[in-house]
Amino acid sequence: ILDIPYELALDLGVENSDPTLPAVTLLQKYCTYLNSDGSTIDGPYMELLPEYKGRDSLTSTDFFSAEALEKLQHPLIVEETLNRREKTKQRYESDVMPNIQNFQWKDGSNSAAATLDHLQWAVWLITSRVLTVQTTDTKPANRLMIPLLDMCNHDRHSQHVLTGRAIPGARLKVLAGCNVKAGEQILISYGGGLEGNDRFIQDYGFLDVYGKDEGKVAFEFVGASLVGSSTGGFGKRPSAASAVGGRRMSKVDRERTLEALGRTSLEEDEEELKQLSEKEGESDNCDLMQVKEALEF
Repeated sequence: ILDIPYELALDLGVENSDPTLPAVTLLQKYCTYLNSDGSTIDGPYMELLPEYKGRDSLTSTDFFSAEALEKLQHPLIVEETLNRREKTKQRYESDVMPNIQNFQWKDGSNSAAATLDHLQWAVWLITSRVLTVQTTDTKPANRLMIPLLDMCNHDRHSQHVLTGRAIPGARLKVLAGCNVKAGEQILISYGGGLEGNDRFIQDYGFLDVYGKDEGKVAFEFVGASLVGSSTGGFGKRPSAASAVGGRRMSKVDRERTLEALGRTSLEEDEEELKQLSEKEGESDNCDLMQVKEALEF
């Protein structure tokens, strides 16, 4: 369905758990693009990226206010979000500020040094758009941003297959796993189909509430991790992927998360979150009631 030469992808180096390092590379490339009036070789791709402080990015917990984070009543999500913000701050101070001449953000006719907020936006782009692609069988995988392919939306039940290698001359492809009708949107499965809504709201800024099960699997991954079940609610899917930060939820973490969730009733949450959503308006652009309901499913 899609066939992209490796050379057109943005290769951000070897995969690891820290998104801030490749975010620095991405931010520098984006600043170069802004100051070249779009004439860089990767300009057409940069032009397609979600805008800074745009509607898409503000739905991730990275951009939640302190009050909105608190209302989630999920300590692990809050801790991981705050930890990522702190790592971003440290990365800005160590990698961006000493080389600020290479990070000039141009907005129209105005140009100024890129800020911590700009790097935070770049970190979100990494967590939400990067794909991990194997290089060779003996070397670690690389982080790639792949034009067009990274515009595919999510469907947990997608049968399409992603293939390719992060090596010169390779092709990065989406192979059809079923018949595709003319005009039909091409959807792929984020996270290998094994992620819960605790990860989706952090990394992508949306809840997996669609599809033939209306998001039931994504909700049940969260519920299964909270009650310590080894499988999802359908009794077939493992819940390991719904552990926050790529780890299983320990007994202590489960207990403190359940305690936090139990401080208020769902009815009280609905009223509080409704008021918070109205207060913050488009700044968070997220239905906070859905978030809390997903975490309590």
